[in-house]
Amino acid sequence: MAFNQFTNLDFNDIREQIKDYLRSNSNFTDFDFEGSNFSVLIDTLAYNSYITAYNTNMAVNESFIDSATLRENVVSLARNIGYVPRSKKSATARITFSAQVSARSVTLKKGVVALGGAENSNYIFSIPEDITVTSNSQGVVTFSNIEIFEGNLLKKSFKVDYSQPDQKYILPTAGVDTSTIRVKTVGTAIEEYTPYTNIFNVDADTRLYLIQEITDEKYQILFGDGILGKRPADGSVIEVTYIETSGSAANGASNFNFSGQLVARKEGIDRNVSSGISAITTLQAAEQGDDIEDIDTIKYLAPRVYASQYRAVTANDYTSLIPFLYPNVESVSAYGGEELDPPQYGKVFITIKPKNGDFLSDIAKDNIKNKLKEYTIAGIRQEFLDLKYLHVEYDSTVSYNPSFVTNTEDLFTRVTNAIVNYSKSTDINSFGGRLKYSKLLRQIDNVDTGITSNITNLVMRRNLVPAYNALANYELCYANAFHAEVEGFNLRSSGFTVSGITGTCFLTDVPDTTITIPGRPQQVAPTTGSISIFKFNESNEIVTVIANAGTVDYVKGEVILFPINISSTVLSNRIEIGVTPESNDIIAKENLYIVLDTTGKSVLTLKEDLITSGSSRSGMKYVPPSSYTSSTKFTR
Repeated sequence: MAFNQFTNLDFNDIREQIKDYLRSNSNFTDFDFEGSNFSVLIDTLAYNSYITAYNTNMAVNESFIDSATLRENVVSLARNIGYVPRSKKSATARITFSAQVSARSVTLKKGVVALGGAENSNYIFSIPEDITVTSNSQGVVTFSNIEIFEGNLLKKSFKVDYSQPDQKYILPTAGVDTSTIRVKTVGTAIEEYTPYTNIFNVDADTRLYLIQEITDEKYQILFGDGILGKRPADGSVIEVTYIETSGSAANGASNFNFSGQLVARKEGIDRNVSSGISAITTLQAAEQGDDIEDIDTIKYLAPRVYASQYRAVTANDYTSLIPFLYPNVESVSAYGGEELDPPQYGKVFITIKPKNGDFLSDIAKDNIKNKLKEYTIAGIRQEFLDLKYLHVEYDSTVSYNPSFVTNTEDLFTRVTNAIVNYSKSTDINSFGGRLKYSKLLRQIDNVDTGITSNITNLVMRRNLVPAYNALANYELCYANAFHAEVEGFNLRSSGFTVSGITGTCFLTDVPDTTITIPGRPQQVAPTTGSISIFKFNESNEIVTVIANAGTVDYVKGEVILFPINISSTVLSNRIEIGVTPESNDIIAKENLYIVLDTTGKSVLTLKEDLITSGSSRSGMKYVPPSSYTSSTKFTR
């Protein structure tokens, strides 16, 4: 038998192949390999082959970015296509404070500025450069809207010595925020170096440096060779300052206490300012801190950023570049104005779901806009749209066999946890995500073998945030078709009050006249309808107060309210408007983001399966739950 099976990596398979190979030799035809010491040699050969095959396989896997597992290899492969993985990102806060001085100007020295607390821990906040402010006529200096970075400001010096072959400038600590790196050379003169962005207009005198990640999440500083970028002079000293940060751990830090150094220059002498310093006012708590880019993110972004060639032209370019430029991004949606109806040419609409929080701050939007200027085409305007949440509530009745389920409280907890886990899956948590109804049902059924079935109804909900005591019109887009019954009450809302109308009001819908198709005696579901506002009288009867308050498009999934003056709401700062979806597969389109509600109005009920348990063998006592959402589900 020819020994030609070269693909096996299993030890036992390799061992059997060696035996088969030896048996093909006439000298070992009837040899008992198991009953002799020769088996030890075979095991040794198999073990050696196994180790060699494993190492070879791993080496090949580590040669490709999609299969590599070691961070240094993934980083190296990304470097080949010009991608620099994101470093740790310091949480940044904005503060204001003042001091009473008798000097013309005061300098806040670089380094530690304040201490701030977050989750029972204190963090140091620093600045990478000195800040000088001039005093006013009353001798007050105000450091207004100062951006501070979490972490310690460190300094590392290197002596340039070209007699050493392959001299390297490696920062000795991990946890470096590369955006805070400042580089200068000290020799016959002090020269500031700026980070590399592109090779355009770079000559032998251009002072640039390049950062690259090496092993153990440390960073190396690279300089030009005297042809492409200036080469530091031999014998000079390279001084590198940077902030070593804790990353995302410091997000939320506030209540800052001043710990910095103020220096006032008077009569040519620098004097420390130790008194007359006001308490710090926090303008913005620490945010946007992030950990070093993980391997999976590098694998995802590197080829996409490379494909975009670091320019923002198409919608895909924006979705690739923005997570690279702004690390606090969970998901990005971008589309051109030409896709709208009516079209808005020359615009790109961007919606971002941040990792921390529900909405992107105005400061973050401006920051991203400024960074995008380097990559976008002139004449194209970027507009940021606020995130719109499409809440999905569930009403699930889970049937179980009591012969297999003895602890219903434990089963309830496990089913709830399964739904929560699905709510956090990538299926849902992204723009363009989709709640896949069959997967949700499967998650529930697979919790326990004692679960026999589940009937789960879904409701889509948007929250209307009113402009109180002002006449305003409103539009809510669900981007998913509504299930419309001809009787109406397909749309229900939480309570609110209207100026000039006594009592609590509610929204509902009145379908337009249904269409009857020849040959189909049954009525066809309506496609449009009107919005009416009603309240309940003392007999709990519905009384319509405004008959034509807006319109509803069941097919497009749109609700429009005509101008109305809302004075208050039953729920805090919102009116919840819920509908039953036409399809239980719910899609997040444009700037919509799906949230599967696991803590609010969603309902989970456990029900004994009387048929499976044998309590009702004929099924006479078994009443299955409805597969349709009741119109009375919504809050009155």
